[in-house]
Amino acid sequence: MSKRRKVDAKTAELDRSGTLNPHPEAIVDPLFQNNPFFDARDLLQTRYEMLRRHRIEGRSIVEATLAFGVSRPTFYHAQTAFTEQGLAGLLPRLRGPKGRHKLSGEVLHHILAAKTADPNLTTAQCVQEIQHRFGISVHRRSLERALQSKKKRRDPPSPI
Repeated sequence: MSKRRKVDAKTAELDRSGTLNPHPEAIVDPLFQNNPFFDARDLLQTRYEMLRRHRIEGRSIVEATLAFGVSRPTFYHAQTAFTEQGLAGLLPRLRGPKGRHKLSGEVLHHILAAKTADPNLTTAQCVQEIQHRFGISVHRRSLERALQSKKKRRDPPSPI
């Protein structure tokens, strides 16, 4: 049976915040090897230092990418994000859609109005109504989650 490694507080926090470097072993920059202040596990710190080495110390992009174990496209992406947004641009972003793209406010408003008019309206009937009215095919569970989320936001807090 293998033993689990104990995760220290900093690693846990970096993981929670999404800034845990997935490949700290790829960083061969001397400062990250010899100085305890520089932590290869900290993705934000490694990206910033990579850009600083190029911009301030004059290292070539190839040297910087090799020292920090990233591709050139990753370097250029980080450089653009830092130039446009500052340090916050170096924070990882979630990929994919950022919100509901089928169940827009208009669609949900229509379904909520229909459910208000007829409280016995089933989810399957609502899905059919969306298909008929808007020409959009949605999954039953997606509609249920959207309606549940909308309901949570509308309910006023109960007095204590």
